[in-house]
Amino acid sequence: MSTQQENNFQAIISHAKEYGFVFPSSEIYDGLSAVYDYGPYGSELKKNIRDYWWKSMTQLSDNIVGIDAAIFMHPTTWKASGHVDSFSDPMIDNKDSKKRYRVDHLFEAHADKLTEAGRQAEADALLKTMDELLAKEDYIGLKQLLDDNKIVCSISKTANWTDIRQFNLMFDTQLGSVSEEANTIYLRPETAQGIFVNFLNVQKTARMKVPFGIAQTGKAFRNEIVARQFIFRMREFEQMEMQFFCRPGTELEWYEKWKQTRLEWHLSLGTPKEKLRFHDHVKLAHYANAAVDIEFDFPFGFKELEGIHSRTDFDLKRHQEFSGKKISYFDTEINQHYIPFVVETSIGLDRMFLAILSNSYEEETLQKEDGTKDSRIVLHISPKISPVKLAIFPLTKKDGLPDLAAEIFNDCRKNFKCFYEEKDAIGKRYRRQDAIGTPFCITIDHQSKEDGTVTLRHRDSMQQERINIKDLKNIIQSFI
Repeated sequence: MSTQQENNFQAIISHAKEYGFVFPSSEIYDGLSAVYDYGPYGSELKKNIRDYWWKSMTQLSDNIVGIDAAIFMHPTTWKASGHVDSFSDPMIDNKDSKKRYRVDHLFEAHADKLTEAGRQAEADALLKTMDELLAKEDYIGLKQLLDDNKIVCSISKTANWTDIRQFNLMFDTQLGSVSEEANTIYLRPETAQGIFVNFLNVQKTARMKVPFGIAQTGKAFRNEIVARQFIFRMREFEQMEMQFFCRPGTELEWYEKWKQTRLEWHLSLGTPKEKLRFHDHVKLAHYANAAVDIEFDFPFGFKELEGIHSRTDFDLKRHQEFSGKKISYFDTEINQHYIPFVVETSIGLDRMFLAILSNSYEEETLQKEDGTKDSRIVLHISPKISPVKLAIFPLTKKDGLPDLAAEIFNDCRKNFKCFYEEKDAIGKRYRRQDAIGTPFCITIDHQSKEDGTVTLRHRDSMQQERINIKDLKNIIQSFI
């Protein structure tokens, strides 16, 4: 990450805390590494992103329904899914500092330094070689690549490395009131398995016919050794996943359709096309026959935002094998029983939140009418998901203006999130709303009492127009 990128990223993190979007968790106790709390505006934005995804997946789809599966699952679930045996990352320890690193993070950090030094071709070649060695699980080759590039520990500044080994990322705990009698269970590392084990329950009760999908949002937990980059990589995070069940042989066709559908969803929130790209997986997961990431250009570069995977019939077959229960679907159109193939779309809600924040944040220099310059910080968040849709300001605290403003506020708040404020000059009030991404503000003045109009201010352009109070709700609704 360049110095400018680092400064921009730190500005976003500071803004997120100052304006009530994201706080370090347990901050009065000096926080907990890689765990964060969402504040008043952050929780609203996060909910709005989740709701927008849920509506697009379920309400606006003819053949997708939702579930809400439990975080705790029978431990054999994770044996069947492969997580017990293979859900791990290659790690390496520095013998001098005793610090443990994810191997790919070491290479990525070194590649960033090469990029900053103007050696982009070398950086690209290094990451390409790393991907190829990871795909082959060639840990001896990876260790040699570390040595060849003289990559050192950031603390000890030495290259005194251990061998590379795998580290399982699942959190485990005990189920039961007496620890000696307890069974070890896991906090789920993904939400997908709750969908797979409920395939027949959902298919039968919702009377679904293949092809159809099951959507779910919820918390997942991964014991990341190096959690970093603010809320991009955390130990407790939220996923929005949809598993689409289809007839065997049609999965790659659906895979291509879902790639485009999901890209269009991101574009619908105002994300510029140049900030998104597809990145095909070099190494496929054990369950996949095709996989791609939608990457977003974060302040620290292009990183995974959403994954689309063709998971074949691996999961349902494994759960059938380990449970001893038959899991199949009878397709009346072809008069045949089969285990459906699956196409997955999986997006991290916290990463999406960070993408929205990063894309919308701007420190803007303004030219005033008298020739002097001013500035503002503004979040250009799409009105569809902005934490507050409309701010309502009486120009003064007298002459009945607060009464009229309160009347408008109480009427509009039934339809969308509103904010009411009387304190400070109107310019300061505008600036505070710009900083939290409120797309519209109205000012109630003395003319409002005479002709029933108010001044509507647009956040992005700062243009103002006079509108009739009775048209206000319809105008805001048209944008959201």
